[in-house]
Amino acid sequence: MTKKLVAYFSASGVTKGVAEMLAEAANADIYEIKPVTPYTQADLDWKDSTSRSSVEMSDKAFRPAIVEENANIAAYDVIFVGFPIWWYIAPTIINTFLESYDFSGKKIVLFATSGSSGFGETVANLKNSVDSTTIIIEGGLLNGKQTTETLTTWVNEVTK
Repeated sequence: MTKKLVAYFSASGVTKGVAEMLAEAANADIYEIKPVTPYTQADLDWKDSTSRSSVEMSDKAFRPAIVEENANIAAYDVIFVGFPIWWYIAPTIINTFLESYDFSGKKIVLFATSGSSGFGETVANLKNSVDSTTIIIEGGLLNGKQTTETLTTWVNEVTK
């Protein structure tokens, strides 16, 4: 049987809600990717070029520090990684997470929440953060009201 983990970063709580439902639907464990310094509303103001998120996203090499916790990646076959879309890609804290663990031979299924943008170059931007034996697939945007039934169907489709 495939062992699954839902790992997520949520700056405002939206992605957290989806991740919790997804973990239930997938019968998966859950892990929160937490920044050492939590994001404030001012940090998330994408209209302000000096806000923390704007500064981080303008430098693709920037890696926000994460709270050191053991996600025990070795115990899982499939890892769902969720995040809000920022500037058409994953926030760089997702690169920090991926670079902090060994995902060799694992399957990573990305999911995201977004107000209006799609995945853009997300998969390409994350591939360099994992070993070449790691499979990363664009699972999809999980916006709007989700149900356990629709998420279970989605999980079955993306984990084939």
